[in-house]
Amino acid sequence: MIKEEISNYITELAKEYNSIKYFNNDPVIFPRYFYGLFKEGKASLQDVEISGILCAHLAWGRRELIIRDCKRVLDEMRWRPFEYVMCGKYRDDAVSIHRTIKWRDISFICNNLKEFYTQNPTMEVLLPEEIREIIFKSKPNKKAANKKIHMFRRWMVRDDNIVDIGIWKNIAPSSLIIPLDVHVHRNALKLGLTNRKTPDIVTAKEITKNLNTIFPGDPVLGDFALFAATASNNKKIV
Repeated sequence: MIKEEISNYITELAKEYNSIKYFNNDPVIFPRYFYGLFKEGKASLQDVEISGILCAHLAWGRRELIIRDCKRVLDEMRWRPFEYVMCGKYRDDAVSIHRTIKWRDISFICNNLKEFYTQNPTMEVLLPEEIREIIFKSKPNKKAANKKIHMFRRWMVRDDNIVDIGIWKNIAPSSLIIPLDVHVHRNALKLGLTNRKTPDIVTAKEITKNLNTIFPGDPVLGDFALFAATASNNKKIV
């Protein structure tokens, strides 16, 4: 059981940091941009999804470089992600677009997306493991935390309309899993949300289960608290 002091601390951080002012330099701004156009009838659901999955894929390392390189990808697409994907002609070379990710890797994902969208209208029908296997063509891995995929799903599903988009209406927020990286794992250990030292899917599910006792039905709201415990200079983990 999570101590009341810890629960209150996590609740306080989540309430404060679930705010767009902390995410103006975060990759979520790109699917949010297309979501704004979608609501105006100027972009498609697929535009939102494609920008989301690609920007989530680039979301590792320094934020300013992530933002720079997400823009480079969208510039290549002329800010029409679905049209670009379905045209089937992609930049396909060994030049790096972001850290170890090359343009040919983006081309590979785009081709997988084209194959998928030829038969399906939305990625909402895919389970996290299916996104891994169908969109990224990665081998099944029952232990993988799949942080980027779960972050993408958080963006698409959570519907408080503050930071996350909530464009997918058929998946319950209660079914989401915390996007687990080394920083979130470290803070979850310090806060007693897990005792497991391995940052795998079992650990992610355990953290999520404990967060659900604090945020019933919306456990991944706690992701903002774990982000804040890392990012804030004037907050200390109790």
